[in-house]
Amino acid sequence: MYRLHIDCNSYFASCEVATRPGTAGKPLVVANDNEQGGGVILALTPEAKAIGLKRGIPLFKVRDLLRRENVIICPADHKKYRRISHKIMSEVVAQGIVQDFVQYSVDEFFGTLPLDDPAELRRYIAKVRNLITTTSGITVGCGCSQTNTLAKSATWFAKHYKAFDGICVLPPEKREQALAQLPLQEVWGVGRQAFRKLSALGVVSALDFVHLPQRQVEQLLTTAGLHTYLELQGIEATQLESHDRRKSIMQSHTFATMITSRDELSDEVARFASRCAEQLRRQNSLCRTVTVFLNTNRYRDDLPQYRNDAVAKFDKPTADTPAIATAAVGLLNSMFRPGYQYKRAGVVLSGIVDDKSCQLDLFNAEADERRRRLMAVTDIINSRFGDETVTFGNL
Repeated sequence: MYRLHIDCNSYFASCEVATRPGTAGKPLVVANDNEQGGGVILALTPEAKAIGLKRGIPLFKVRDLLRRENVIICPADHKKYRRISHKIMSEVVAQGIVQDFVQYSVDEFFGTLPLDDPAELRRYIAKVRNLITTTSGITVGCGCSQTNTLAKSATWFAKHYKAFDGICVLPPEKREQALAQLPLQEVWGVGRQAFRKLSALGVVSALDFVHLPQRQVEQLLTTAGLHTYLELQGIEATQLESHDRRKSIMQSHTFATMITSRDELSDEVARFASRCAEQLRRQNSLCRTVTVFLNTNRYRDDLPQYRNDAVAKFDKPTADTPAIATAAVGLLNSMFRPGYQYKRAGVVLSGIVDDKSCQLDLFNAEADERRRRLMAVTDIINSRFGDETVTFGNL
């Protein structure tokens, strides 16, 4: 039994190339926007990297280069990226090769392959990889090994060494050879603090890390760090915390242009709340609390500043979109102050519990069941035809 990790290549940029005819093979960057038309590069194609552009560079610093090289600049479209991610997920599930397939983030997936032969594993992974490219236009790197951490490490090799052709199967007998070549900072689960502690001991590779005595690792690192240490040795020790298993769910946005209208802000907050509720239902959960926050642009010293947040608790846990959105808009209305230019707002759901752990209200069980069926049908339609195909108005 092997674990499979799939990571989309330059995902935002790949989505834009896949949905914009005529952009393949050309330098293209995805950037966030602000009211001055600036922003930073979030993702870029190999052709854009080849002319010296890098992720995180502010656009204003490379305006001349962008113009001279005819670089295509695309504003980030997270709705599109989520839609394509859902398509990848559904296509792979329907193919039936990968078991226990889960979406870890918008551009990463994990699953299981009940095989042991490396050559056979590679053939089946190639079928999955080809399906993703054919149906979505997105190229991916695939890693396969005994644990999730080793599978993600294998993906690093698949994406950094052309000889693997996008697929790296890492069997036990080649594990130490691979870990010796894997820089410590590239190990999934080794954060900044852990990296500093381990580097101080002369640990520079993943192999150096696993050769430390376990007692020393237990003293130096957290439980999560110990789990990473064990997984690199082929011992399963982690539970996947996918984006669909969050303890809190948030949707927020930094607006391209500042907003002064209460109605416009209400529309944004209602949309954030709807997306949060959908994610909540996707993980079969309910929430007890909704928080709304908003603030002006703290970088604009020439403008009056204001920031605030408010919290509402539900009488009983819920995943009902109208209930959550109505509460969120009510919180916004209580905080809104005219005369300010708002730059960012967001909705957070917390107090999340499993929907099976809550007892039905004896006197409202039938109405609650109707609402659940309505939400289920809404989610199916939006999943099939795109986000916000069905929305709730007049909240």
